[in-house]
Amino acid sequence: MRCRRKFLRIFPAGFRDPEYIELERDYKWQAHQRWLTALDEKRFESLLRQGRHAEIAAAAIAVESRTNLLFSFEKMALRDAVRTEAGAQRFSEGLYDFLHRPGAIEDRFTRWCAAVAGLPRRQTRVLTWPLVTVFGFLAQPLNHIFLKPRVTQAAAEIYGFDFKYSSKPSWEPYASLLEFGANVRQLTADLRPRDNIDVQSFIWVLGSEEYEE
Repeated sequence: MRCRRKFLRIFPAGFRDPEYIELERDYKWQAHQRWLTALDEKRFESLLRQGRHAEIAAAAIAVESRTNLLFSFEKMALRDAVRTEAGAQRFSEGLYDFLHRPGAIEDRFTRWCAAVAGLPRRQTRVLTWPLVTVFGFLAQPLNHIFLKPRVTQAAAEIYGFDFKYSSKPSWEPYASLLEFGANVRQLTADLRPRDNIDVQSFIWVLGSEEYEE
């Protein structure tokens, strides 16, 4: 309840507060809308079937690039990783599998982490939590959530949630994050969170130095 009070002190109208929408929600929602235009399931499948892997990778990167969700070193590492056809193919096939193939989310997320881990790298590692979670979050904010490790760990500690974090991306920490998100949705149910954009923003407000009291 202390966490909830902090959020409402900053944004008195909750998830409908104009300042909240301007600062935290709008740019993420707009990125989601751009994703649906560039890479909705039907178009994604068509591009994949035609072998247009570089085009898929470029479209995904273009959508993310207009947000501040990834650090600059992560953006550069991903661009380097998909510069070759092999890298673009691994990225695009892995991402489609994660987002749209049937099967348990645990299996799909595990395969996605493996796909990212196998991307070519130059100087900077590609397998980071923000990178493996950002595209699911932008594509399907009802199902997936974005993880900034430091902020999320700080928020979980303040909230009193036992977040099972590990620095290496894998299913168990992500499942724990989804559980944390479900807990936040329950706590804020009367504020009517629309999706995990609102949930992730609530977590960000709790844990970020930007909103220190």
